[in-house]
Amino acid sequence: MSLRAFTNVFAGNPLDRASDRRGDAAFLEAALNDPESLALALWNGRPLLEASPEGKPRIAYLAARRARELAAAFGEAEERLLFLGLWKTTAVFALDLDGEADPADGPLAGLGRFEDLRASAAQLDGGEAAMISGAKAMFEWRRRHPHCPACGAATTVAEAGWKRICPACRAEHFPRTDPVVIMLPVKGERCLVGRQAVWPPKMYSALAGFLEPGESIEEACARELKEEAGLTTVRVHYHSTQPWPYPSSLMIGLVAEVASEDAVADGVELEEVRWLSREEAKAVIAGSHAETKAPGALAIAHQLLKAWSEGWPD
Repeated sequence: MSLRAFTNVFAGNPLDRASDRRGDAAFLEAALNDPESLALALWNGRPLLEASPEGKPRIAYLAARRARELAAAFGEAEERLLFLGLWKTTAVFALDLDGEADPADGPLAGLGRFEDLRASAAQLDGGEAAMISGAKAMFEWRRRHPHCPACGAATTVAEAGWKRICPACRAEHFPRTDPVVIMLPVKGERCLVGRQAVWPPKMYSALAGFLEPGESIEEACARELKEEAGLTTVRVHYHSTQPWPYPSSLMIGLVAEVASEDAVADGVELEEVRWLSREEAKAVIAGSHAETKAPGALAIAHQLLKAWSEGWPD
């Protein structure tokens, strides 16, 4: 559900996660056999989508029973199914498919096409994008953590896909979400954007970096701004967060007031920094600035710049 004034793409999952039912084997068995239960499918991280009557992409749902059959056909059925939660009283699952052969040309022919999530997300209903991103991140975690980091033994799936257990040492492992601070430095009526050398020409964005162990969000923000642009942070404003399923991060959006405009790109993370007035920031968001382009609206960096250009957080 949406709890804030700012809801980013991949946030706003409408499902009741029903986490208390994940360990209920009888409930899950009944839900998988219920003809009303649904499943969304991903193949190599790409969701199965169809066109709505308006021509926009939407999830091409499968019956959960069909998803279970496909999971078994692809092998390791429990590894390929994830209980996402409840839409009112309807159980919703996710199915993980892989391999070189496109299932939309085989067992799922005629139901839709597997599309790139990043390219489709902005057109999807916000809740559907959030459900897909959660499933994608979970399947990526499971794929990357098949063995116990404590003893090296192969782990097994538990809690309807939300936990892994080591049968050798009995260690329990839970999905990771890596927190990232992403911030727009501001001084008076100007904000700072930076660019990396690998980005497309004229592309500038907010500054960002991973939180380190034992570090608060505010401390991470201050450290990253000092490291990347030589700026001293004096105050931090929280804007919003964005789940980012590439592979599994939580982008923590901030606007940071800084002590001066004496910014210098570090030459490692950033090759250049640039100050923008509010009017220039509005032009960047509108795509009419001659020298500076913003990230697409999918990115929280775009939303930070847009919000500040419109007067937030004053």
